[in-house]
Amino acid sequence: MLIPGEYQNAVPKAQLGVIALPGCEEMAANINDYLVKWRSPHAAELPEGHPRREHYAQNSYLINASIERFATGEAKAVIKQSVRGHDLFVLCDCFNYGVTHKMYGMHCPTSPDEHFANLKRMIGAAAGKEQRLTVIMPMLYEGRQDCRYGRESLDCAMALQELASLGAANIITFDAHNPRVSNAVPNCGFENVPPIYQMIKAIVNYVPDINIDKENLMVISPDEGGIKRCINYSEVLGVDLGMFYKQRDYSRVEDGRNPVVAHQFLGSNVQGKDVIVVDDMISSGGSMIEVCKQLREHGASRVFVCTAFGLFSSGLAPMDRAYEAGLFDKIFTCDMIYTPDELRARPWHVSVRMSKYIAFIIDTMNHDKSISRLLTPTDRIHRLLVNRGYRIG
Repeated sequence: MLIPGEYQNAVPKAQLGVIALPGCEEMAANINDYLVKWRSPHAAELPEGHPRREHYAQNSYLINASIERFATGEAKAVIKQSVRGHDLFVLCDCFNYGVTHKMYGMHCPTSPDEHFANLKRMIGAAAGKEQRLTVIMPMLYEGRQDCRYGRESLDCAMALQELASLGAANIITFDAHNPRVSNAVPNCGFENVPPIYQMIKAIVNYVPDINIDKENLMVISPDEGGIKRCINYSEVLGVDLGMFYKQRDYSRVEDGRNPVVAHQFLGSNVQGKDVIVVDDMISSGGSMIEVCKQLREHGASRVFVCTAFGLFSSGLAPMDRAYEAGLFDKIFTCDMIYTPDELRARPWHVSVRMSKYIAFIIDTMNHDKSISRLLTPTDRIHRLLVNRGYRIG
């Protein structure tokens, strides 16, 4: 969004275009609404012939494109308008199992592999005619297969290299499981965006009586791998940090992972305190439930879970039972991946809206300006809390 006095006279990189892959239509429409709202007033102020006037204010920045299927399940991407010279942003939710396609007359859910194939198809349909192409993939495809421990494939690295080789200039993801996967594409822009501002804003909106100080609040990492993510929360809120150590059974593999056999808590006393458990995702939910259970046993007052992506791959029933047992109070997840209606209706779930934030990123990048301030929103968080009457730390 243009900020008065900052880069009002900046010339966009190129004409802006947003492509929504199947499953991203609702988010793309919300992003488009923000872009139209922000740009129209500024374009009206520009004189005729100004390099920013042409194509700047549009009724829509959405590009008419689709994925079309053959009866065998094979597919092709079709872009139905010119994108020559555009600054393209392609939205892809690889985890939207609500999208289906027909194959031999059967309705099949679209897997992450097929979503990723659709992304590559769409990049291929643009055929390099765009001036720049940026992939926005909120949850990184194969992000958990980020390193090699034996004879196994490095799927995330290979996927990133494919996107770079096809012409993606930038890849934007949120709360990557391991942001060091960017080392696989050193010459491609890779931004790992933390949704910390939106999470904290949602917490103070839905839990207005929360006390943000060391005596009443603590941030918890459910494992050692997420400690850096939680350090950001604890430092910006000025509260203490705790961590669980996951003991795994490396002799077995279940659902593609070594099962957790025990959680050991490391940190100061949580007795009588509210706790915020921060993680990048909830997969089946079993590990998170165990963490919440132990926090309750340690005397935590209220347990709030902040996770960018709620997959709930084992269904919602385990979380329902844990909530009814009083193991946690709220789970906050971002709306950047598929959120079924039954999840939105759960009393324990809060969907954190991210469309405006993504629109900020797109608008700033289209003007070829730094997004550093959006990636490190400490000042914005402090202003938010002060305005709400909180005394930080």
